[in-house]
Amino acid sequence: GHLMAPPSKPNKTPKKEDKKEVKGAAPSAPTGISRQQELHNLNTAQFNAEGDLARLTRLMAAMETGELNEELLEVCPELAETHQKNLKLKYRKTILERSVKEQEETNAQKGTKTNAAGPSKGAPEPKKAKEMTKTPCAPPKAKKHDYVVVTDFAGSIMGRLSDVFKKAILEAFPSVSVPLVLAEAANPKFGDYQCNSAMGISAALKAQGTAKRPAEVAADIVAKLPVCPLIAKTEIPPAGFINVFLNEEFIAKQCGEISRHGVKLPTIESRRVIVDYSSPNIAKEMHVGHLRSTIIGDAISRLFDAVGFDVLRLNHIGDWGTQFGMLIAHLLDRFPNFQQETPAIGDLQTFYKESKKRFDEDEVFKKRAYECVVKLQNEEPDFIKAWHQICDVSRTSNNEVYDKLSIKGLKERGESYYQSRMGAIVEELTSRGFLREEEGRHLMFPTACDIPLTVVKSDGGFTYDTSDLAALKNRLFEENGDWLIYVVDAGQSLHFETIFAAGRDLGWYNEAVKRVEHVGFGLVLGEDKKKFKTRSGETVRLKDLLDEGVRRSEEKLKEKGRDKEMNVDELNAARDAVAYGGIKYADLSHTRTQDYVFSYDRMLDDKGNTAVYLLYAYARIRSIVRQSGVGQEEMDAFANANDLLPLPHPKELKLAKQVLKLSDVILQVVDTLMLHTLCDYLYTLSSTFTEFYSECYVVEKSEGTSKVNMNRLILAHVTANTMEKALRILGINPVPKM
Repeated sequence: GHLMAPPSKPNKTPKKEDKKEVKGAAPSAPTGISRQQELHNLNTAQFNAEGDLARLTRLMAAMETGELNEELLEVCPELAETHQKNLKLKYRKTILERSVKEQEETNAQKGTKTNAAGPSKGAPEPKKAKEMTKTPCAPPKAKKHDYVVVTDFAGSIMGRLSDVFKKAILEAFPSVSVPLVLAEAANPKFGDYQCNSAMGISAALKAQGTAKRPAEVAADIVAKLPVCPLIAKTEIPPAGFINVFLNEEFIAKQCGEISRHGVKLPTIESRRVIVDYSSPNIAKEMHVGHLRSTIIGDAISRLFDAVGFDVLRLNHIGDWGTQFGMLIAHLLDRFPNFQQETPAIGDLQTFYKESKKRFDEDEVFKKRAYECVVKLQNEEPDFIKAWHQICDVSRTSNNEVYDKLSIKGLKERGESYYQSRMGAIVEELTSRGFLREEEGRHLMFPTACDIPLTVVKSDGGFTYDTSDLAALKNRLFEENGDWLIYVVDAGQSLHFETIFAAGRDLGWYNEAVKRVEHVGFGLVLGEDKKKFKTRSGETVRLKDLLDEGVRRSEEKLKEKGRDKEMNVDELNAARDAVAYGGIKYADLSHTRTQDYVFSYDRMLDDKGNTAVYLLYAYARIRSIVRQSGVGQEEMDAFANANDLLPLPHPKELKLAKQVLKLSDVILQVVDTLMLHTLCDYLYTLSSTFTEFYSECYVVEKSEGTSKVNMNRLILAHVTANTMEKALRILGINPVPKM
C-alpha cells in the first residue's frame, strides 16, 4: 500500500464499435464478387495500408529526430550518399588532425619550430594532392549473415513460427529464394500472426516462367508446414496471406513452465565472443564521453552471458604514447621519491593539466619529456615503474566508476599490450606485398577503400592503424574469437570498416563464419542540444554525473516520503537503483546510433518509458504477490497440479503472450545489438500488466474474507520474474521495495 502506482490505468470500459448499418455507406459488390469476398479485399487493403502507414510514420519520426537509420537511407538514396560523404570527410579530418599532431611532436623532438600560420620560410612548397582515380566510396561493410543458430526456442513465438515457415517454404519451393515475411497481425480477426511471403514467391515463380496465384502458393506452404504445437489453425484468404492462430494451450503450458522452472531464454549455438568497450585514457578521468560505450558494452556482454556465450570483456585503454613522456617527467619533479612512496596524485585531471601546461610552455621540460618517452620505449626499469604508478592511479579512479555502475569482469588490455605484436604485423604485410610506400610512409589499401591504413609512419613509428590490426589478429587467432564486437562511437565507423576490410583481404577471417562488427553510437547532448558540458564549458566528469544522479534520486524518494516507510538499507538500495538504473536506461532506451539529450528530470520521471516507472511497476507486482500471503511452495504446487495455467480472461491471455515475447526480443537483440528493443519490450510488458490488473482481480476481498485467484497470482509472479530477467540484462538492479 506504500508503493507508487505506475501511470494511470486505461479506461476499463473500452468504446464499443458502432454496429448500426448505414444505408448507402458502401457501394454494391461488383458482379461476380460476393460481399464476403469484397469485405475481405477491403480488409486486405486496410492491412496493407496500415503497414504502409506504420512505415511512413517510422520514416517521419526518423526524419524529425535526425536518426539516419537503414530504412530511411534506403528510401532516400541522395541522403545516403551525402551521409557517406560526410562520414568520409569526418574520417579524413580525424586522420589529418592525427598526422598534424604527430608531425608537430616529431618537429619538437628535432627542435624544429612549427609555424601555425603556414609553412616556415624556406620550406619546400607542399606537394599537390594526387587526383582521385576512382569514385569515392565507403569501405564495403560485411554482408548480412545469419550468425545466430538457435537450438532451443524456449518460449519464443516468432522464432518458432519463422523456423517452421522457412522449412515449409524451402521444401515447397526449393528453386525460389525470397525473404520470409512474418509479422504480428494488425487485426485480431486475421489471427495472431501473418505470413506474407506468398506474393513474393508468386512473383519469383512468374519470373521463372511458372504462373501460380499467391493463394495457391500459400496453400502449398501450409501443406508443407511441419507439426507445430504453437499453431492452432491457419487460414488463407484469396489475397494469399497465411493467417496464423496460436494455440492457447501452448501459451498456458509455457507460462506454467516459467512459474515452475524460472524464465528460460532460447538456447543458441555457443560462441566465443570478445566485446571491446569503455576504453578510457590513462591519466585522464573518465568523462561523459565514456558513458555510452561503458553502458552499452556492459549490456551487450550481459546479454551474451544470458544466452550462454563464452564472453571476454576487453578494456582497450589508452596506456601508451608520447603523452606519457610529459606525465613521467612531471611525476619525477613532483614526487622524486616515487619509488619508495606511492605518489599522492589526488586529482588526475589536475595532474594531467599541470604536465600539459609545462609541456606547452617550458622548452627544457618538453625536451626532458621526449627523453622520457625514449627511455620508456626502451623499457628502462625506473621509467617502467613510473609508468606503472601513473597507470595504477588511473585504474583506481576508473574502478570507482565501474563499481558504481556494477561493471564486472572487464579485463584491461591497453595499447601497450600490442606493442610487441606490431612488428610482426608489419613483417607479414610487407612479405605478402600488401604495403605501398608513399613519401616515406608504408600504407595498406584495403579492397574498395579510398582511405589507406598508415601502418608505418615516415619516421618509422607505428600508428593507431597498426595497433588496431594487431588487436584484430590477436583476437581472432590468439583469443580464438568467433564474434568480435567493438563498442566505439559512430565517428570511428569508417576507420573500423577499413580495418575489417584489411582483415578480410589478409584472409584472417571469413565474414560468413566470423562476426566482426563495429557497434557505433551517437553523442550525449545537454538540454541545449549541444555536447554535454559543465557550466564552465568543460567535459563533465563521469563520477560527478553519477554522484549528482544519486543526490537527485535521494531527494526524489524523500519528497515522496519513502524515507519514512523504508529502513536505511532499503532506502539506499532504492536510491542507487533509481540513480544508476535511470542513467543506464536513459541511454539504452534510445536507438544507439543517434544522439540523445541527457536530462536528470526526464531520467527520474516516474511516468512513461523510464527506469523509474519500470522499477516502481516491478516493485508493485512483487508487493501484490507478497501481500497475497501465498508462498513459492503453494504457487509451485498449483502449477504442478495444472500443467496448463488457466487463462480464461482475454487480458490474462494477452499478458501471457507478452511474457513469452521475451525470447523473441532476445533473439532479435542478439542479432541486431539494438538494446532499445529490449527496453521497448519492458515498457510494453509493464503497460500490459497494468491493463490486466485493472480488469482481473488477483485477490478478491468481500465481507472480511479474501480469495486468491491462483492463476492470476502466478501470472503476476511470472511477469515480475520476466521483468527482472530483462532488467538485469540491461545492467539495472530491480529492488522489491520502492
